[in-house]
Amino acid sequence: MNKGMTSNMAFRLIKFLAAAGMVLMPTVALAHTGVGNTSGFVDGFGHPISGLDHVLAMLIVGVFAWQLGGRALWLVPMTFVGVMAVGGMLGVAGIGIPFVEIGIALSVVVLGAIVAFDVKAPIAMAMGVVGLFAMFHGHAHGAEIPENAGGVAYAAGFMIATAILHLAGISIGFLIGTADKRLVRLAGGLTTVAGVVLLVGIV
Repeated sequence: MNKGMTSNMAFRLIKFLAAAGMVLMPTVALAHTGVGNTSGFVDGFGHPISGLDHVLAMLIVGVFAWQLGGRALWLVPMTFVGVMAVGGMLGVAGIGIPFVEIGIALSVVVLGAIVAFDVKAPIAMAMGVVGLFAMFHGHAHGAEIPENAGGVAYAAGFMIATAILHLAGISIGFLIGTADKRLVRLAGGLTTVAGVVLLVGIV
């Protein structure tokens, strides 16, 4: 991919994140109008960054998107955030999904391995894989909503935190991948190892 295409993809990603921010801005503003909404947004924002499994998965999604390049640079993270929101609604509604914790740990293992082996998956397949795992992450976020939290503000919080983590993962890809792409693959391998440790701790 040439520098012009890379810059164009980065610009599209920035536009997407800016648009997402504008859409969610009214909700963020509402987060300051009441105790429930305030705690909801803060709790929602804090949930994805409070667990190593969530952080690793969301960072590696960003690295994976960078590795694929092209439209995947924004479609893959957007898919994760969108499907995660659906999973969050199911969690809030009390609709169960089996093996949520195992699914979350497996997301770290599988996505790390995909990056480690530099798998050049079609965009549709990449979106399907991250979407599957996003459902588990979203359900975990929704199921753990505090009783006094505003649901919409809580969802906005964990969606924004997730988008930031994806952006951080893409940035990591740009930074270390520009120096040596083998470092990106190494990061994927280390992520997989961490995921196996998390999985063993669950089962």
